[in-house]
Amino acid sequence: MSNPQDNDVPALRYRQPKGVEQYGIEAIPDDKKTVRWWDVSFMIINFLINPGMILVAGGAVAAGLSFWAAVATVLAGIIIAFGAYSIMATVGVDYGLPGQVGTRITFGLRGAQWIPSALHVISSVYWFAFQTVAGALGIIAVLRALTGHTLNFALVSVIFAIVQAAVALVGYDSVKVLARIAFPTKIILTVVFITVLMTHNDPNYAPGAVLGLDLHIPWQWSVIALWLNSVVSAWLSMITNASDFCRYSRSRGDMWMGTMAAAVLGALITAFVGCYAAVASGGNDNAFDVIARITDNPLLLGLVLLYIVLDNWTINVLNLYTAGLALVNMVRRLGRFWATVGLSLIGIALSLLPELVNGFTGFMTVMGNLFAPVAGVLIADYLFCKRRRIEVAELFAKKGRYWYWSGFNWLAVGWTIAGFLLYSVLPDAAVPSVTCLVTVGAGYLLTASLLAKRSPRLRTANAPVTTRHDLDRPTAAPASSEIRTGAES
Repeated sequence: MSNPQDNDVPALRYRQPKGVEQYGIEAIPDDKKTVRWWDVSFMIINFLINPGMILVAGGAVAAGLSFWAAVATVLAGIIIAFGAYSIMATVGVDYGLPGQVGTRITFGLRGAQWIPSALHVISSVYWFAFQTVAGALGIIAVLRALTGHTLNFALVSVIFAIVQAAVALVGYDSVKVLARIAFPTKIILTVVFITVLMTHNDPNYAPGAVLGLDLHIPWQWSVIALWLNSVVSAWLSMITNASDFCRYSRSRGDMWMGTMAAAVLGALITAFVGCYAAVASGGNDNAFDVIARITDNPLLLGLVLLYIVLDNWTINVLNLYTAGLALVNMVRRLGRFWATVGLSLIGIALSLLPELVNGFTGFMTVMGNLFAPVAGVLIADYLFCKRRRIEVAELFAKKGRYWYWSGFNWLAVGWTIAGFLLYSVLPDAAVPSVTCLVTVGAGYLLTASLLAKRSPRLRTANAPVTTRHDLDRPTAAPASSEIRTGAES
């Protein structure tokens, strides 16, 4: 079956260059859904194994956690976040839609543009800059060990950011190819680096010293909760674009297997490397500084440099790619390519600020404050109100079933605001991101069920979709006036 917009050629409408991915917020045709679980897995693992997350894992140790407590905290945070993430990823598998368009079923056509999409643009651009700064600092440390000279941070960071942005501009196929190349390389290099750390002649680096050091150290819940909340918050910020990675997937099985297996493996690798280096060095250095300091082997230092570059490249390509789709959901006339260009320029400018690496927990607390209630509302509505059934054409139809009240589902907006306030008063020990997600989701489901009895618009939005998802797409493209959203009309 064809998409609602098969007759509308994106390349002509958006004036995008040839050779780049042309699909933006349009649904992907079924015949293009050929990606298997391993490609999804490679992308997710590459997304998780990166300098920023390694830095975060080491930061948990520096904050007072033992090795095993820090590893368990990072792993638990990833599993919680990716459980929620995978639920929303089914929107991409079933309907070929990017995640930001999928949020229209819950927030309304205009509400999706100005709440989840706007939040994701901000979050992803920050992540791009954060990862670039962390990677640039690692590159400078390695080159200093190789040459004895300290390169200018601004120069390294900007060049690094530009190189990363180039792949994101091309689109999904370039992301997939890069992931295939980077995955085996990064796994091999990770094994090499762990071996170097474990065989260093300083007794503090010995496996027995690092892995057994915390046997007598109590696990402090106050510190665990703080870092668990930071990790969950960081990855909940990806829930609104979970579909972006999976809308070319062949089946739900490919998505579930590729995503969850990759989440666990990627989290374990990231946490192990970051925590091992932090414990061995006394808890104050990131893994790349430690490796650069304990070896003078030029070949090994070159491998560290390659690792940092691949790490950043693979994650930041996805950051910009998904941010571009979110911006197109807000301003469709831009097209994916030009939206990504604009956000790349902003991300490159922010990469000039090395202090970004010191603000991770603070920024992630703010993002969790915003994304946790968004995630709770989305999951409750999609799973229980909509029963995972969507009418694709209605997502582009002004005055359609997902129009709600002037393009906004004010019930979803209200619960998002309530969740924001709830998050701000919850203590760290309550793991606010998780508590807020569950509480807001339950509250939205209860009130939506009660109000649907009195609200025709809620009943219309939640009315059963009786056709199979692959028959939801009409064979004829709707009139242009029907596919404009409120912000585009």
